[in-house]
Amino acid sequence: MRLIVGLTGGIGSGKSAASAWFEQQGICVVDADVVAREVVQLGSPVLQQLVASFGDWVLLENGELNRRALREHVFADDQARHTLNQITHPAIRAAIVEQLEQASSPYVMLVSPLLFESQQNELTSRSLLIDASIELQIQRASMRDGQSLEQIQNIIAAQMSREQKQQRADDIVLNDGELEHLYAQLRSLHLKYLALSEQ
Repeated sequence: MRLIVGLTGGIGSGKSAASAWFEQQGICVVDADVVAREVVQLGSPVLQQLVASFGDWVLLENGELNRRALREHVFADDQARHTLNQITHPAIRAAIVEQLEQASSPYVMLVSPLLFESQQNELTSRSLLIDASIELQIQRASMRDGQSLEQIQNIIAAQMSREQKQQRADDIVLNDGELEHLYAQLRSLHLKYLALSEQ
């Protein structure tokens, strides 16, 4: 049985820094966000379904998906978000499974901000939560993305709470300090996962 570690965390928690570190150790990383962009590329069946469900306004002038418009629409409308998920999740899941199967490292990492919410944790053997306080998440995300405080708070509100994620995760890394502190915690987990992958 292949060891698949699901890596998750809220916006601004440091998921990207953590997944980049694992990649530097030679671990194959499958990123659900990257896959989500790939399945809605120009001309894809998923993009055609989105247009059929929502209308032409979801497209930019060049025919590509207008992510920002769609994101703002679904964050304001639960039914629209449900429709979006029904269209995209099966395609994303199928592509993730394919990429996980092709990975060649001792263990493989599935990075997903919605690991638990989208049931992608069912594809994994263990889950690793990169955790940070809400204040830190907001501070980092506003510095990085140029999103408004309200947008960041909406994203946090739409995701599973920190406490729920903490209860469900097998491993938790608190990323509340310097990157070196984060990497030190990841090093010991990397050794643990290597050992588990040999069982």
